[in-house]
Amino acid sequence: MGAVVELLRPDFSVAARVFTNSKGHFSFADVAPGRYALKAMGASFLPSMRENVRVQANTVVNLTLNTLYEVIQWLPAQPRQPNDQRDDWAWTLRSAANRPLLRWLEDGPLVVVSDGPHARPQLKARLMATGRQGTFGEDGQRISAELQDTPSDSRELLAQVDFDPGSNAGMESMLGFRQELGFAGSVQSVAELAIQPEIEGAGAEGLDEATMRTWQSIRMGDMLQAEIGSEQVLARFAQNSPNMIASVLPFAMVGWNKGNSTIHYRLATAVPGEQAEAAGHAGMMLPAVAVRNGRLALEHGLHQELGWERRTDDSGMAVLVYADTLANPMLEAMYRGSGGGDGPAFVNALYDSNSGLLRTAASGYSSAGVVATFDRRLPHGHHVRLSYANGDALVMGAVQHPAAFSQVVSMARPRRAQTYSISVSGTLDGTGTRWRASYRWQPEDTVTRVAPYAEESGEPYLNLHVRQPMYEDRENARGVDAMINVTNLLAQGQRSFVLSDGSLLEFAQSQRAISAGLAFTF
Repeated sequence: MGAVVELLRPDFSVAARVFTNSKGHFSFADVAPGRYALKAMGASFLPSMRENVRVQANTVVNLTLNTLYEVIQWLPAQPRQPNDQRDDWAWTLRSAANRPLLRWLEDGPLVVVSDGPHARPQLKARLMATGRQGTFGEDGQRISAELQDTPSDSRELLAQVDFDPGSNAGMESMLGFRQELGFAGSVQSVAELAIQPEIEGAGAEGLDEATMRTWQSIRMGDMLQAEIGSEQVLARFAQNSPNMIASVLPFAMVGWNKGNSTIHYRLATAVPGEQAEAAGHAGMMLPAVAVRNGRLALEHGLHQELGWERRTDDSGMAVLVYADTLANPMLEAMYRGSGGGDGPAFVNALYDSNSGLLRTAASGYSSAGVVATFDRRLPHGHHVRLSYANGDALVMGAVQHPAAFSQVVSMARPRRAQTYSISVSGTLDGTGTRWRASYRWQPEDTVTRVAPYAEESGEPYLNLHVRQPMYEDRENARGVDAMINVTNLLAQGQRSFVLSDGSLLEFAQSQRAISAGLAFTF
């Protein structure tokens, strides 16, 4: 009796609020059909929440409040619909750099279903077979397997393995764990490992990388939230390694909420990678490693930002100011040899023989600037996002004569630049086709990102993502999807240089890459 029950919209804003009667019953009148969340709160009880409630005529929902000394009953998620905008794991498994650590597919995460309120959740899995071209360390055929299990009410386990069927050793794997701490927050850990025998450089070969990311989310009431953690990174060559990287990269965030607005401060050191979902797979996000002065070098820095965000039912906007200091910024180029296709014998670069791409590190620099975004939900489930950013980025001017590799790399210099981007996504009625198209303009001589720590900065220039359901069993969350992703479709922003030996290097912030395949969820 007397418990507060809130009806929440898909963006978790409050649509209505009522109190339970003497028998604990509650009722909302004049509720439009759709998907909602329900939250119940009472003195001396932990809040209870039911998400993804599909409201139709005379819908009945049961909620249970537990005391502080009882176990919280966390209900399994319902199967996602194509129009759903939220992505629980993209929110919960997110570092202070605001980048997804585990992002399954563009329409949402794997889901766990059950036969009833007291049934044990079932194991869900997804298998993907893809072919890729133009991606460093991941070119060719790839097989990815992803699993999610809920062994108890407050714990979740996730795992992924991604490998090349044509390689005996090439593999990437991930294991994630999450422990809910009730109203206080949660604890998450993610371990990632990559074995890449095709990578060579500095007279060594077979690059191995590992990272362990652990952090805790803390909620202090409805107004204050915080997050703190660190990322431990190890990298070395399997044979003839010139050195080993061992680094600890901390991060932290604190935010204050009032109504629909949030003010936050964030500190981060690990530079987030390009968005992995553009490749059409879960994409583990190991920090970028390159070679500089004949030794392995880790791309990292110090990022601080102060931001403001406001969200309503149909739109949102955010503005932040930032200051960065970057060390070993990574440069990527396509190598086209003048001879019979042998790899380059560069001391200061990593070379991937499968894709023909190489990576090197430039001199560090500092930057400061502003990032602003605006997004709005359109009719029929479509969505548009606009963003602007300014700050320093590395640029490379033209060279009129052949030059040595070290001379070309030394030409990278920081310069003030601006970027503008638009992203439109949606689902086609009838066919269920999910699509996303984006274009981000920036000066074509820039070879690194402006505001590299910006949330969901996206890929530069023209990018397309299409996913077509071929079979769907929504009741059991099973299905088969075909997908295709194209990054930098028009191959813009390439800076070409002829080396002294006649070979060609084409530097670009994002090379043109294509990925296509099938995804099976069961």
